Formats: sequence, C-alpha cells, structure tokens
Amino acid sequence: MFLLTVLDYAGIAVFAATGALAASRKQLDLIGFLFFAAMTGLGGGTVRDLVLGLNPVFWVDDPTHILVCVLIGILLFFTAHRVESRYRLLIWLDAVGLAAYSVIGADKGLAATGSTTIAIIMGALTATFGGIMRDLIAHEPSVLLRPEIYITAALAGACGFTAGQALGLPEYLSLALGVTVAFGLRGGAIHYGWTLPRYKPRPGRLPEDSLKNRDR
Repeated sequence: MFLLTVLDYAGIAVFAATGALAASRKQLDLIGFLFFAAMTGLGGGTVRDLVLGLNPVFWVDDPTHILVCVLIGILLFFTAHRVESRYRLLIWLDAVGLAAYSVIGADKGLAATGSTTIAIIMGALTATFGGIMRDLIAHEPSVLLRPEIYITAALAGACGFTAGQALGLPEYLSLALGVTVAFGLRGGAIHYGWTLPRYKPRPGRLPEDSLKNRDR
C-alpha cells in the first residue's frame, strides 16, 4: 500500500509538471499554471473515479493531491524558464506519468470491480485523459494524433500489472512490471519513433468505372 501511495503522488506530481510546462509555453500567469497543473495531474483519476462510481473522488477524499499540484505549479512558474527545451521535457515527463498512472488506474479498477478487463481500461483512462485535456486546452499537438505509440503503452502497462496480480506476484513486482512495460514502450516510441501499422486505404474507383460496372 505504501508503494502504491508513493507511486500515486509521483504520478500526480509528474503530470502536474507537464501541465505547468504547457502553461509556460503559453506564457500564462500563476493562476494559469495552477489550473493546468491541477487539470493534468487530477483529470485522469477524476474521470476514472466517476466512471467507477467512487464517491468522493480521490482528491476530495485526500486534498493533499491538490496541494501537490499547487506546489508543482508554483515551483515551475518561477523555474520553467530554466528548461531550455520545455516541450521535449514535457514529452518525457508525460511518459513517466503515463507509466505510473497506468498501474495506479489498473489497481483501482481491479479493487473496485474485480474485473481484469475493467482494470486495464481504467489504467489506460487514468494514464491518458489528463494529457489529452492538457493538449486540447493548450492547443498543443495532441498526444493522440502523434504517430508514435501512446495509448498502447498505457494499455500494456495496465496489462502487465494485472497479469502480475493474476499470477500471484507480490504487489511491488506487479507494479514494477507494469511501470517498466509502459515506460519502455512509450520511451522507445519517443526515442526510436516506434509506431503501430497504420491504415492504408486503397485508391477509390473512378466514377466512369462505377458506371461501366452498373451497365454490365
């Protein structure tokens, strides 16, 4: 349980940092930093708890999560300019947050429902929704539309965790397995450009070809 708590706060802090870095790129004021930090850090977990019917949601039950986002937002408001390539850092921090949240979400989904399928879906939802909201509101290129692997990494991390639990591994090993799989896939996608096969449509028929076939 202690390890899960540490991983939970670490994931929130990292995602909050990516939100604050997005605010720095838009040159927002302190309130803008705090908004983006909280929205990115808490967004995925909030949607997860609402879907699972958990009441209250995690940050209402433990407001420390909000304080973590506030502290990260204030810290980066004064220090973000020291990061030379903020977008590159944002992408890598997002990968760390994705790895952490994929197993946190899977664990909560499994505890709430006992269903492996729901656990995997909750892992992916928790890991990706905050980043999607961040990019959408900041008008940044959406992580969903980038060619390299993203959601697949979150799904794989959640699968790794749930597989470890199904095999009876100690919780810390299941967590380590899920985080390693998720970060390994996402990190490789960032560094090497790993992608999944893409849809390649066949050329459409010309209008005259359609008319010839109809007349036969």
